[in-house]
Amino acid sequence: MTAIAALLRRADVVFTDLETPIDGPSAGKPTRSDATLHRAPATVIDCLKSLGVTMVTTANNHAWDLGTGGIGSTIEALDQRGIVHAGSGRNLAVAAASATQRTPAGDFALAAAAAGAIRPGAAATTEHAGINELRRRADGTLEPADVDRVLAAIGAARATGATVLMCLHNHHWEPVQSDTPAWQKDFARACIDAGASAFVGHGTPVMQAHEFYRGAPLFHGLGNFIFQTRKEDGAYGADTWRSMIVDARFAEGRLIDFRLHQIQLEAARRDGFSWGVPTITAASTT
Repeated sequence: MTAIAALLRRADVVFTDLETPIDGPSAGKPTRSDATLHRAPATVIDCLKSLGVTMVTTANNHAWDLGTGGIGSTIEALDQRGIVHAGSGRNLAVAAASATQRTPAGDFALAAAAAGAIRPGAAATTEHAGINELRRRADGTLEPADVDRVLAAIGAARATGATVLMCLHNHHWEPVQSDTPAWQKDFARACIDAGASAFVGHGTPVMQAHEFYRGAPLFHGLGNFIFQTRKEDGAYGADTWRSMIVDARFAEGRLIDFRLHQIQLEAARRDGFSWGVPTITAASTT
């Protein structure tokens, strides 16, 4: 991890998905009982911070694995360590709001939401803590109120002059997981129109293609950074263990350039878990 830490620490902002609740004093009982239960001690955040991570999304289908209390304990642990976060909160207004990191190069804001595999009780409401859910209706279209809420958060952040990243954790997968749903592409473009400088998709365990819209990058699926699972060997294909790190530069809310660093994750098991530790294998400039 030495080379990855050296790469990340030189950036003003380092973003990732925190796809686990933190098991702190206020966390609730597990809401899952199988091998897909996610829970972690606060030392996980310490590890990410030591690598250079400064900002995370907490909007995903595992954020509620320790119940509503787990939403709170995760936020508490992040706040105590100075990690900027967006995507969950004590109510819907807080969960939907962007979060901003101030840097010597300017402000960088994150807006975040999750779609698909969100269980009853996990979504934030006006009176209930949870995540910022982007719902799909029976006809496959997105719930307009949810879209409007996300776009409003992006617009408000951009109005302050911040460079804005929008992250969607999506579990409405296509039959071929590496394919990006058409609706996600449309939503990503709407986010750029609203003021986002870049869009990042997450949720599928494999990478998806990236594209450009109005000069902004749409990274529809970056794959995994650190991936640990208790599932049996072979439960995931080879593509699960390949991913990338995007090293991008922005100025005045516009992309200048970026470099893709390919990484390989260690699939070997230790103490019942896949180790999932990444190693840089190659880099290319775009």
